[in-house]
Amino acid sequence: MRLALHTDYALRTLMFLAGTQQRGSVGQIAEFYGISRDHLAKVVQRLAREGFVRSVRGVGGGVELAMPAEDISVGEVIARFEGSMHLLDCVSIDNLCVIQPGCKLRHVLIEAERLQTEYLNSVRLSDVVQPGHDLVQLMK
Repeated sequence: MRLALHTDYALRTLMFLAGTQQRGSVGQIAEFYGISRDHLAKVVQRLAREGFVRSVRGVGGGVELAMPAEDISVGEVIARFEGSMHLLDCVSIDNLCVIQPGCKLRHVLIEAERLQTEYLNSVRLSDVVQPGHDLVQLMK
């Protein structure tokens, strides 16, 4: 599995917000990671639509987590941004291949996907970034 750039930016944004436990601006987050502000703005809009963050307008506004970090599943974020994460089409589509009825590889891939999904869903944002932990320390 390889995650799309927007998924990467979504996870980084959530980590930043969880790590600082305060509102951040798109500009601050983009500058911290050295990434495109324009791309990040699109990702933040999507995070808001998906309910992971909320935007606060006005003086002192910005973006903040919409729920506690321990309530955000890394797997759920990935699933919402990536959509289908099947390794091959035959995993999700019956009768796609002539050998599918007896194919043992298909069953291996189904189990691999199940384990991957189960594990990612078990990991919380608070497991990868301790709430309130200064992310700048990770750069050292």
